Amino acid sequence: MAPYLDEARIDNEDAIAALDSHQTLRGLATAGAQVREAIDLSREGGVGRVAGGERPRSVLVASLGGSAVVSDILDLLAEPGSPVPVSVRRNVPLPGWVGPLDLVIAVSQSGRAAGPLALAAEAARRGASLLTVSASDSPLADVAAQARGVHIDIGRGRRTSRTALWSLLAPVLLAAGELGIVDVGERVLLDTADRLDEVAEACRPSSESFVNPAKVLATDLAEGVPVVLGDGPLNGVAAGRAASMLARTARLPAISGELPDDAAQIVACFDGPFTTAYGAAAAARSGSGFGSRSDQADIFTDPFLDGPASPRLGLLMLRDAAPEPPTREGVESAALVDAVVEAAREAGVRVSEVTAQAGHPLTRLAGQLATTDFAATYLALGLGLDPAVSPHVTDLRHRTGR
Repeated sequence: MAPYLDEARIDNEDAIAALDSHQTLRGLATAGAQVREAIDLSREGGVGRVAGGERPRSVLVASLGGSAVVSDILDLLAEPGSPVPVSVRRNVPLPGWVGPLDLVIAVSQSGRAAGPLALAAEAARRGASLLTVSASDSPLADVAAQARGVHIDIGRGRRTSRTALWSLLAPVLLAAGELGIVDVGERVLLDTADRLDEVAEACRPSSESFVNPAKVLATDLAEGVPVVLGDGPLNGVAAGRAASMLARTARLPAISGELPDDAAQIVACFDGPFTTAYGAAAAARSGSGFGSRSDQADIFTDPFLDGPASPRLGLLMLRDAAPEPPTREGVESAALVDAVVEAAREAGVRVSEVTAQAGHPLTRLAGQLATTDFAATYLALGLGLDPAVSPHVTDLRHRTGR
């Protein structure tokens, strides 16, 4: 049975405030302000001193959990033109090749995440350059101080890494920009902050469901089993973040993929038990003749005798802005996306699309991340869930002592 999303609840600011114990929506709405504050905090923290101001032999980024996307974004932006390799590590051990010529960046909202903390400590022991981003009064900050590395504070009021993304990400990108690893400077970050403000304004709680893009998307996603697909590397990162937010915030299991590599495995799901195409095929095999159209439910189904209907597959397609002027690669990518979307609709899959606005890759990505972050949060609230507090996650922490 598909979950029930209460649209009246997500249009009621008092109901939202009562359920959103950690003010998740408010935290997401501060993303643009986080970027601007992060620029100031990075300058105060000496971001220009990272790696002694010299380009390192390589860069390794350590982040996990809600801040894992920081590593993914740096890797994405560095790939096209970085003169040095950038790698990602979630946990120990630190690769054996890391030494005094390399830079290790460790990111943790609390500064206590075991993986980044252990990697930073080992990097310091080996004499590698170190950049840490976390709360100022944290073990990770202490490691940076002892190693004479650079530590950037994330500021006050950052309750979770899911809502503090830009406080964690902006210093990393600013440092990488200073070292010539990515094409990101203050101007790009300020443009990105403006884009984040625009999305926050469009997705504000007082904006009603029928005009709020995040609420519309939340309503669509509530009606099925979500699959999030990006049309290329940029939206592949956005898709991974969206799937994570849907699971962690809205408690909906979601898978993600990136075109063109994941086209086959995603399209194969259109034959499966969560589409009307599967029901039509089953009816044809049984010779009943009913339900032979992919867009038609069996009118003889009795929900009391036969049980509730199975949830339907839902495809969230994340599309990049069309390149100007058009390129052959862009045309081919759009054609593949159109083919996947058409196949999905023919199979009875509910399709939602979010298209990036033009701009620098980081700015385009920011809009996609912000929209899906808000959507996942409204989805949680519409389902009657506190987006920041999961009893089962709390129980797991008690069981494991973490």
